[in-house]
Amino acid sequence: MASSREMKLWSALPTPLDSELNIDVTGVERTIIASIEGGMTGVFLAGTCGEGPWLPERAKAQLIQTAKATAGNRLKIAAQVSDNSVPRILENINRVAEAGADIAVMAAPATFINATPDRVVALYIEAINASPLPMAIYDLGAHRPVMIPIDRLGEIYALPNVVMAKDSSGDLDRRAEALAAREKNPGLRLFNGDEFRCVEYLEAGYDGCMFGGAIAVMPMLRKIVALVVAGEGAAAREVDAEMRRVLYGIYGGELIACWLTGLKHYLVQQGTFTSTASFLGYPLTGECRDFIDAFVSKSSG
Repeated sequence: MASSREMKLWSALPTPLDSELNIDVTGVERTIIASIEGGMTGVFLAGTCGEGPWLPERAKAQLIQTAKATAGNRLKIAAQVSDNSVPRILENINRVAEAGADIAVMAAPATFINATPDRVVALYIEAINASPLPMAIYDLGAHRPVMIPIDRLGEIYALPNVVMAKDSSGDLDRRAEALAAREKNPGLRLFNGDEFRCVEYLEAGYDGCMFGGAIAVMPMLRKIVALVVAGEGAAAREVDAEMRRVLYGIYGGELIACWLTGLKHYLVQQGTFTSTASFLGYPLTGECRDFIDAFVSKSSG
């Protein structure tokens, strides 16, 4: 059964970089304009796909400033602020707020010593309650070595300053906890962060999607949402199957062999990015390149 809420689409954007790994300002501007024209409600900057953990702070600020200046009030800007202590998280929040972000996104820290459930939960609660910006939770579940315990997830989502969650956990029990938490916090918006389980989460009652490949498949995403809202699940799953085929082609198959480089090559071929440069160094296989080039040619033709 589709949610009765108005569904929204966000894109967790890759970051345009030049050959020396500096922010490609023109690429950022083009990406934001494409997101607006593609019907996105907002963009998530400096996440995993956006290489936030690898970007220098000045580059991250430039990324957010450029995105905000280009978007104005046409698009919400969310930015990742995850870190290993409350003071560092709050410092990050203040930086992204000064740069123009509307929402701060907090994921589990990559490194957190003595990660007892109480200490993990306290990190979230203290940072969220002290944040000058509304907060979003990026829940990767067991994909990260540190995570919010499932029996404490509702406690975090119930905090008044938490307005969104990007659920990339792929965990049905965590999904159930998130949906139950929204009943207690009606202002919470739940977004599916797994591009390969889009219809499943929308039909379960999530408020929309937010994932890294969205910039490449925006027309399909809009169609999927419209079909789910209309209760046409079978038709939505047909479009979803085609979207997954395209994303696997761009990413380099089910092993995601090309991932970020494939996505950036798509954006170069589409005329949005000028370079596939990244901090992560994924390859671009011949098979991946051929798929992307053919897909772009077919889409533009």
